Amino acid sequence: MSLIIKNIDCLVTCKGSHLKKGKEMQNAGIIENGYIVIKDDTIFEVGNGDGYKKYVDDNIEVIDGKGKTVTPGLIDCHTHVVYGGSREKELSMKLKNVSYIDILNNGGGILSTVRETRKASFESLVSSAKNRLDIMLEHGTTTVESKSGYGLNIETELKMLKVNKYLNKIHKIDIVSTFLGAHAIPEEYKNDRKKYIDTIINEMIPAVKDENLAEFIDCFCEEGVYSVDEAKKILVAGNKMGLDIKIHADEVESIKGAELAGEINAVSAEHLVAASDEGIKALADNNVVAVLLPSTSFYLMLNNFARARKMIDEGVGIALATDCNPGTSPTESLQTVMTFACFGMKMFPEEIINAMTINAACAIKRENVIGSIEAGKKADICVFDSKNLDYLIYHFGINAIRYVIKNGNVVVNKEN
Repeated sequence: MSLIIKNIDCLVTCKGSHLKKGKEMQNAGIIENGYIVIKDDTIFEVGNGDGYKKYVDDNIEVIDGKGKTVTPGLIDCHTHVVYGGSREKELSMKLKNVSYIDILNNGGGILSTVRETRKASFESLVSSAKNRLDIMLEHGTTTVESKSGYGLNIETELKMLKVNKYLNKIHKIDIVSTFLGAHAIPEEYKNDRKKYIDTIINEMIPAVKDENLAEFIDCFCEEGVYSVDEAKKILVAGNKMGLDIKIHADEVESIKGAELAGEINAVSAEHLVAASDEGIKALADNNVVAVLLPSTSFYLMLNNFARARKMIDEGVGIALATDCNPGTSPTESLQTVMTFACFGMKMFPEEIINAMTINAACAIKRENVIGSIEAGKKADICVFDSKNLDYLIYHFGINAIRYVIKNGNVVVNKEN
């Protein structure tokens, strides 16, 4: 054995390797006075009481979990962590009630980040994204999904995905890549969107697959961006090339993006603030993970959040993520998202932690490897300075992390 965490006041296991839905989302598998025994990079044994003592010797590091809440490593299953520039100048526009779509249509929003990302070197993108990943790790995130989408041409889209691949090799956080060439229509194609869509399908997707740069394909299906028919064409083409499907759906307007997600067997549908009742039913019926992004609703000053309670009542499995990006959610902290999920969407602490661990793992097809604390899974673990799970959510606005363990190694230690 290599590491033991003992005397854990609140051990939140989130046990299971399946998508938690409905009432099961309120079962976080909590063990009082728990312990975890880790062997190399793997969880070896989980229990309560003093069963760990038989493994203790002078060569094993022991962490005392008294007064602590211990959870699986947090999984940020929707981010745009690789980009150039920043968009703080749009804040005053938002305060003047200029809509996100209007900012985009006037060359701002995604398109301004596209211009900055196209200009940025590979090295500068690595450096800035690494800094964001460092902050994520400090706040308890151990696995990240990272999308392209700020290139909108083959050269820059591939550059972004290669940054993901490189960072996955050098950073402690594991990175799962998603190709999002259909994030917007680039300015040079604004009068010939069909040609750009054909470029995505006939040039970009094959290049991504040839270089093995992504596992997923995504599309921003929204009024004024990509229609349902356009999104279906792009996503089905990617799926035929071996990419699993994700979809930005119904963020601002209900245009039946959630229904499309169910129809084409998407792994996840994301945002969903405006998803219809029929769309929610389609997600439930087809086991599509609903990735909700409440920090985006907060930052955009929307009058409403995604209907998490309705989704849970209808049997949808919910995951939560930061949507870390320069224009609509400039945060790296899933602990911040906990606050918005609770107070904005009325989610319970147990639902929130399941949504950031096992359900988030399902959204990136890693549920058999990470997302819960049980024997045989990777030893990705957070130790929080919180006496129980409720306190972790209740005491907001701080970084409650004491330790982060990745692959069995302590990679963040705030003991001192």
